[in-house]
Amino acid sequence: MPKVPSIPENAPFTAAQRIWLNGFLAGLFAQNDVESGLGASEAGPQSSVPLLILFGSQTGTAEGLARRVATEATKRGFKPQVMEANAAPKLEWKAENRMLVITSTYGDGDMPDNAQGFWDWLQTEDAKKLAHISYTVLALGDTHYEQFCAAGKKIDAQLEQLGARRIHPRVDCDTDYAAPAKSWTEGAFTALGAAVSSGEPSPAQVTGTAESFPIEFSRTNPFPARLVANRKLTADSSGKEVRHFEISLQGSGLVYEVGDALGVQPTNCPSLVEELLQALHCDGEEAVPGSRGEEVPLRKALSAHYDIIRPGQELLQRVAEHCADLRALLAAERKEDLKQFLRGREIIDLLAGNPGVQLTPAEFTTLLKPLTPRLYSISSSPKVHIGQVHLTVGIVRHDSHGRARKGVCSTFLADRTIGTCPVPVHVQKSHGFRLPTNTDAAIIMIGPGTGVAPFRAFLHERQATGAKGRNWLFFGEQRAATDFYYREEFEPMLKCGHLTKLSTAFSRDQADKIYVQHRMIEQASELWSWLQDSAHLYVCGDASRMARDVDAALHAAIESGGGLSKEAAAEYVRKLKSEKRYQRDVY
Repeated sequence: MPKVPSIPENAPFTAAQRIWLNGFLAGLFAQNDVESGLGASEAGPQSSVPLLILFGSQTGTAEGLARRVATEATKRGFKPQVMEANAAPKLEWKAENRMLVITSTYGDGDMPDNAQGFWDWLQTEDAKKLAHISYTVLALGDTHYEQFCAAGKKIDAQLEQLGARRIHPRVDCDTDYAAPAKSWTEGAFTALGAAVSSGEPSPAQVTGTAESFPIEFSRTNPFPARLVANRKLTADSSGKEVRHFEISLQGSGLVYEVGDALGVQPTNCPSLVEELLQALHCDGEEAVPGSRGEEVPLRKALSAHYDIIRPGQELLQRVAEHCADLRALLAAERKEDLKQFLRGREIIDLLAGNPGVQLTPAEFTTLLKPLTPRLYSISSSPKVHIGQVHLTVGIVRHDSHGRARKGVCSTFLADRTIGTCPVPVHVQKSHGFRLPTNTDAAIIMIGPGTGVAPFRAFLHERQATGAKGRNWLFFGEQRAATDFYYREEFEPMLKCGHLTKLSTAFSRDQADKIYVQHRMIEQASELWSWLQDSAHLYVCGDASRMARDVDAALHAAIESGGGLSKEAAAEYVRKLKSEKRYQRDVY
């Protein structure tokens, strides 16, 4: 066998790029060996051991992880099958033996839309057929939410109750999931290798693979993009500040589809960094560990490496050592009181209000969480705005407890990306939020506030491709005169017929507040008619309130418009979901 070449240490590449290139060369030569007629034992591991990988994903993160794990599984000799969890009940479970579950949690501990059906099925007698399965669960979440990783925890416990065999402990990941996810993956494959029965070939073990070190721009290696437009969508007299951003992707190689999200890696507000340095009695030059273990100056760490807004549990406990009132609030039975206390408060408030807390720079950074990318629904079509990506962002600015507050990423985009300051970005794929492949199909889009973002993209895309299907948009905000985003685009679309119907709800333009869910119920008969005509329905926006209210309104509209019982309407909605005709981009 010919020797595989490698990139020399002194080549002009980063360590990650060198590892990726070496992996690429190894794979290329292995492929050449196969094409040259070398046997399997010489050419490398063959995919022979079936492995089911289920994902529950609301924004695409869990799905992306599942597909990367599948790529690694193939290299290790498995034959992976990746599918959304909702599709699993229809499997022939007698043919399955090993299963990996990767799921996020959204809202108040809810299952992702494409895992809810699986969870419901797990409660039935039919799910007992999983008793012979070997499994492990990777749960994604955010520790700032009370129901941290609830979906993964529930699925893990239910599988155990059904008699399935947990072969590796569940791992619960916070927003900085890369390291624990990698550790779980290694542990899962080690356990799966041991779980293979003696009558089956053992998966080959492969280490140092190229998959862990992608050369393309990604979440861990964002592209330094250039902001080319920043304009305000709301009037000066509005109670809100919403902006339209245009970002150049020239030279990045990044591609996206309508329905995808853009990840933006912000830096923290410089004035807040200075306030923290003063509270810590530091000059900012002190050496501390960065979020990835490297040594950096404290000012840089607070600017670009760590979340310096929301206090985590460890920081709260450390401050509570010097604050009896906070210590009392940390008692398990006072969760609601603690939540109320923290509302509108940030890390700077805890430090400024408790000067007796003495923290070294290194100790302080260990109590912080990494600063992670923010995801925004893309509001442009790549077919219309070539080489660009557009965002529609609500800028967070408010006062609380006598201090001005700023949204980390929204004000980073609005205030600090002027001139040559780069905007680090990556594309987050969202396979579960896509236009129908049948361009003659009608679509119903429900996007109040900045939730309208992907629907601007949908409308531009359908116009560019000449799609013949009807388009109905529900949009809501406070006032028509000050908050009607993209009015100058939507009204001409309505006039020319591309936008078949535009239903608006401006809550403050009359005495009684009116929201998009009220418009849905008012037009229940027509909504039902569109759904009966195979329309696809999409919702984008806040998960905690809007999405719940819209879902309830959808059930009510189907009951009213279709003359169905509550149970029949619920079954109709379940069918819409299973047919991919009810998709949500909620956060």
